[in-house]
Amino acid sequence: MPLLLTTIPCLKDNYAFLLHDSDSGDTALVDAPDATPILAILRENSWNLSQILLTHHHSDHVAGAEDIAAATGARLLGAATDAHRLPQLQAQLKDGDTVQVGSETGKVMTVPGHTIGHIAFHFPISKYVFTGDSLMSGGCGRLFEGTPKLMWGTLSKLAALPPDTLVCSGHEYTASNLLFAASVDLDNEALVERIEATSAAVQKGVPTVPSLLSLELATNPFLRAANPTVAASIGMPNASPADVLSALRKRKDKF
Repeated sequence: MPLLLTTIPCLKDNYAFLLHDSDSGDTALVDAPDATPILAILRENSWNLSQILLTHHHSDHVAGAEDIAAATGARLLGAATDAHRLPQLQAQLKDGDTVQVGSETGKVMTVPGHTIGHIAFHFPISKYVFTGDSLMSGGCGRLFEGTPKLMWGTLSKLAALPPDTLVCSGHEYTASNLLFAASVDLDNEALVERIEATSAAVQKGVPTVPSLLSLELATNPFLRAANPTVAASIGMPNASPADVLSALRKRKDKF
């Protein structure tokens, strides 16, 4: 059985995620923007939290971690390379390490670009990948610490996961990301359909996260930086994917 996934809106536009194993009762949290809504969901379901998995050090992903750990006794797990700027960790993780939630084993993936120490968590049986601010719904994170080459490597790694994987990213940025996508990925019918579906979801107050990787592959311009149509649309028909991504990110930062 797949792990039960609960998406929790936090702060202005952040998301946290709870993973629950019904057989064992084991529960894990991915990212902790704000303790209050997360603790409320745990109490509502009478779930005992055992661990908090952190994708990266930015405060809007970790600000609630210590309070949640204190309230629940949960262990904190995060990247070894970022241990000096994360809440105190009980386990320091590196690429290829595993985390256990109930009967399912998740794999740790290094995904630098947004930050150098960014990690993701892939649960292949449940078909979830928790990407924080690396691969995002309709976009990718700003390159605060990494390079376009690093981010292209990260996106290529994530793109290689099975297309029916659910991408659980950290923010409700889909609508604005897709408006930018439409400006650089012309005549993409899948993108037009996604914009319409996203608009309808937003009007109903329904989260647009998580999203299927197959949909990201078809509509996310940063994943499509190697696509000749995208490259040509920004006047870079012979450029490398990393250079196209760099140009896309600069445009998005000013969009």
